Amino acid sequence: MTTAGLLFMLISVGAVTSLLTWCLVKVLSAKKPPEHLAHVEPVEAKDLDRR
Repeated sequence: MTTAGLLFMLISVGAVTSLLTWCLVKVLSAKKPPEHLAHVEPVEAKDLDRR
């Protein structure tokens, strides 16, 4: 592998790793109130056969 190819590969892998790390930090450190969390709607007994 040439020096230019090795340099390009290292920069590309570093950029993708940095982007992944940044995205994970943003998602995992988000401070949201509990009312913004997803919830499961209650299912009534008459609707069980339709699912």
